[in-house]
Amino acid sequence: MTFAIFLKLLAIFAIVVLGWVASRARWLGPGDPSRVLANAAFFLFIPALLFRTTARLDISAMPWATLAAFFLPVLGFMLGLYVVQRRSRPVTGEHPPAEPSVRAITATFGNTVQLGIPLATALFGEVALSVHLAIVSLHALLLLTLVTTLVELDLARAHARRRGVSQSLSRTLLTTVRNTIIHPVVLPVLAGLLFNLAGLSLPALVDETLQLLAQAVVPICLVVIGMSLAHYGLQGALRGALWLSFAKLMLLPALVLVSGHWGAGLHGTPLAVIVVCAALPVGSNALLFAQRYETLEAEATASIVISTVGFVLTAPLWLLLLGLFP
Repeated sequence: MTFAIFLKLLAIFAIVVLGWVASRARWLGPGDPSRVLANAAFFLFIPALLFRTTARLDISAMPWATLAAFFLPVLGFMLGLYVVQRRSRPVTGEHPPAEPSVRAITATFGNTVQLGIPLATALFGEVALSVHLAIVSLHALLLLTLVTTLVELDLARAHARRRGVSQSLSRTLLTTVRNTIIHPVVLPVLAGLLFNLAGLSLPALVDETLQLLAQAVVPICLVVIGMSLAHYGLQGALRGALWLSFAKLMLLPALVLVSGHWGAGLHGTPLAVIVVCAALPVGSNALLFAQRYETLEAEATASIVISTVGFVLTAPLWLLLLGLFP
C-alpha cells in the first residue's frame, strides 16, 4: 500500500474521530444528531450527486463487458446474502423487516469514492481510473435500487401482517414499486437517466448547484459514522460486524476475481481494478440505509470501521494475488 493511500485512510479516520468527538461533546446538541445529518445526506446531498452523475453519464463509452464481470457477482452476492438472511430470520414481529436488506447492502456496498478513486489512481494510473469511475457511476444506482426494492417488499408484507389482512400479490407489488420509485435514492437516478436519454444537458447554474451539494456527501457521511459510533458503540454489534467485514473484504472480491478472470477472460489492469474495487471496505451508504429504516445502525457503523481497519491488511494480500494474473 502506497504512502498516499495510507494518508487517505488516516484522513478518513480523522474525520470519523471528529464526528465521534462532536457527538461525545454534544457540540450539535443532546440526543442523536447523527440522524439529522444522515437525513440531510439522504434527502439532499446524495440525490444531487446521483442525479448529476446519471444525467452526465456517457453511456456509449462504458466498458460494458468489464462492468458485467464486476456487477453480476456483486449483485448476485447481495441477493444471495439477502435470501440467506431472509430464510434464517423470517419477517415476523421478532426481527425488523429491513434486517436482511441492511445486512445485504452492508456486505456489498464499498467505499468506492473517498477511498476507491485515489486508490485506483495511485495503484494503476489514469487508464484504470476511467474503469473505476465507470463502476462508480453505476454502483449506487444498481445496488441501492435492488436493495430498496427488496426492503420495500418486506415492509409491505410486514405491514399487511400487522394489519391482520392477507394482501394480494398484485397489491404488494404495487406498494413495493411505488415506494421504490418514490425514494430519495432511486427517484433522482431514474430522473437523471431520463434526462440523459432525452439528450438534454444541465444548465450551468443547475450543474454548479448540484456539484456543490454533491461535494458535501463525503465529509458529512464520515462525520455521521463517527457520531453513530459514539451513540451506538460496539456492544452487541461486534460479532455481526466481523462476519460482514470478512464477507466484504474477502468473499466478495474472490467472487469478482473468478467472474472477471475465468468468466470474462479479463487480466492485467481491468481485472485488478474490479477486484480491488470489490475488496474496498464498507461504504458510508450502508449506514445511511440502516438509519433510513432504523435497523442495525450499530452493526452497520461497526462494519464500516472494522472493514476500513481490516483493509490495511487485506489490500496487500489481494495486490499480491493479482500479480499472478498479469
